Amino acid sequence: MNNSYKHSLSTNSKITQISVNRCFDGEQHYYSHQSSSTKTPMTFSIYLPDEALAGRRCPAILYLSGLTCNADNVTHKAHFQQKCSELGMIFIAPDTSPRSSDDSDVPNDDRYFVGQGASYYVDATQAPWSEHFNMQSYIVDELYDLLRSEFPIDSIGVTGHSMGGHGALLLGFKFPGKFVSVSALSPVCAASESAWGQAAYTEYFGDDKSRWAQADAAQMIEKSGQQYASILVDQGAADNFLAEGQLQTTKLQRACDKANQPLTLRYQAGHDHSYYFIQTVINDHIEHHWRMAQMS
Repeated sequence: MNNSYKHSLSTNSKITQISVNRCFDGEQHYYSHQSSSTKTPMTFSIYLPDEALAGRRCPAILYLSGLTCNADNVTHKAHFQQKCSELGMIFIAPDTSPRSSDDSDVPNDDRYFVGQGASYYVDATQAPWSEHFNMQSYIVDELYDLLRSEFPIDSIGVTGHSMGGHGALLLGFKFPGKFVSVSALSPVCAASESAWGQAAYTEYFGDDKSRWAQADAAQMIEKSGQQYASILVDQGAADNFLAEGQLQTTKLQRACDKANQPLTLRYQAGHDHSYYFIQTVINDHIEHHWRMAQMS
C-alpha cells in the first residue's frame, strides 16, 4: 500500500480497511463503517489509481448495483479497473441495502425484489423498513461526505445497473448539485409502474402515491428538467426484463424529451441483463464520466 496514502487514513478515520489488492496501476480496496443512516455496518469497495494513492485529486464514479447484488458483483465481474487505471478515475461501489443475518434486526422479505438487497436507494417511511432502509440519505449525505473526507476526490458522477440504474437516474436528478454526470445500464426507469417497484414501494411507502412519484426516476427527470450536458444509457435489446416490462425504457426517453434533457440511449443488439453486457459497455460509461468531469 502506498505509504503517503496510508498515512492519510488517520487514527480518527471513520472507516476500517478490510482488504487491499494491487490491480493495474492502482489498488482495489474494501472498507467497512458504521452507518448512522441505516443503523448497521456498511461496506463499500473503492478502486484508487496511482494518482489518487499519491494524494492527487481524481474524478470519481459512484456505481449503484442492482437487485440481489452487493459491492462484490461489479468489483469482481465488470472489469472496470483497467480503464479507470488508464484515465485516473476512482470507482466506488457501495452495498445495495442494510443487511443482517437476523431478520428480526434488519427486516427482509422472501421476494428478491423487496427487502435486503433491494433498497431502490430510497428512504422508507413505513414500518418496519423505515428504521434501517434509508439508502437515499446514506448515499447522498452520509457516504458522499465520508468519501470526500477520506479520499482525494475531485468530482463525483453516478451510474448503476438495473435497480442501481434507477438509483443513479433518480438521485442524479433529485440532487444534481452532488453529481457532475449521470449514466445508467439497463435501468429500471419508472419504478412506480413496474411490478418490482410497485411491490417494493407498497412496503416502503404504503399507499401514499405522492411518495411513489418522488421515487420514480422518469417522473423525477421530467419534474427536474435538464440538469446535465448529456446522460448515457445502455440497454440490452435481448434483455428479458425489458420484454417483461420491468424496465420501462420508453418512459425514460419520453421524460428526457419533455425535460429537454439530452440523452444518448443505445439499444445493444443481442445483449441481455447480465454482467457480460456490463463488461461490454462499462468502458464507454467510464469515459463518459471522465469527459463530463473535465467539463465541470
